[in-house]
Amino acid sequence: MATGAGAGMAVREPNTGKLVIEGKLVIEGLGKRYGATTALEPSSLSVAEGEFLTLLGPSGSGKTTLLQLICGLVEASEGRVVIDGRDQSNMPVHQRDIGLVFQHYALFPHLTVAENIAFPLKMRGRPSAEIAGRVASTLDMVHLGHLAGRFPRELSGGQQQRVALARCFVYQPSIILMDEPLGALDKKLREHMQIEIKRLHRESGATIVYVTHDQEEALAMSDRICLMNHAKIEQLGTPREIYERPRTAFAADFIGISNIFRGSWDGNGALDTPHGRFALPRGAHCQSKDAALVIRPENLHLGERDGNAVSGRVSEIVYAGSETRVIAALGDGSPLVLRLGPDDPVPAIDQAIVAGWARDKAVLVA
Repeated sequence: MATGAGAGMAVREPNTGKLVIEGKLVIEGLGKRYGATTALEPSSLSVAEGEFLTLLGPSGSGKTTLLQLICGLVEASEGRVVIDGRDQSNMPVHQRDIGLVFQHYALFPHLTVAENIAFPLKMRGRPSAEIAGRVASTLDMVHLGHLAGRFPRELSGGQQQRVALARCFVYQPSIILMDEPLGALDKKLREHMQIEIKRLHRESGATIVYVTHDQEEALAMSDRICLMNHAKIEQLGTPREIYERPRTAFAADFIGISNIFRGSWDGNGALDTPHGRFALPRGAHCQSKDAALVIRPENLHLGERDGNAVSGRVSEIVYAGSETRVIAALGDGSPLVLRLGPDDPVPAIDQAIVAGWARDKAVLVA
């Protein structure tokens, strides 16, 4: 079972010795099959109260299936879902204390902003005075108090998304699930809404499970990332852990930009590759001889470092304000990416370069 920073505590039941993970949300051996097709391998993890966990991965990786299993939109083939210590695996969607936010806002066009936000409270039979108070405080939280009387058609995309978020936060569900909620927004508005959701999470203390395929979004917003691939959990950890210490070549390649050199580990301190023999980080170990060395572009420098160097020819230069990205072609045509700071000398197109890295700035992965 996966436990990481921010996860619940793993304990053993005193009578059976069974390992149990304690947390706000616990999934144990949860899996889904459609005939011979596996949509999700049996998976286990826990989410602590107040945590922001992102399910990240490419299309078909199992992240949306896992979200649907948690909320009950899809029936599990095996395993269980435990929320606040109660097994809710067989409960229908409407009986699970879960809030849902989707990419499409699904606002009621005939209701005002305030009426849209009040709707889930009315459906739960809350008193009018309580509804008015909660709607007012939630409108303040999403900075929409001045638009309470407007209809959805009179709002921008970002404002509509904030209404959808407020409608979910207002009734204070035990867990909030978000499925690509920013997918319909443009880049600038998307980045603004990322900050808004982080603020809402911090101020409300809500437990959030968030689905996205956008790696930058996951890095920016999450307490932890659950990286998924081929219908299973590839790696679970904080954004820093996954970015700086990926466990597999897939994790390194999917999160950010990486230079990956595949080769044969000598069982000691070097990796033999078609591009040369490279010194490994001190204490590096791998489960097999077939391994790969990962170097992030910001850890590559012009010139040899610690005996590690590769040669190439500059094929492209991309200026991005605070950094300049240099793309070079190695001898076999494969790309090499360097990030240079504003004070670093920038080579010319078609210039031959040598790039190196400090051995402890690389990561050995399977």
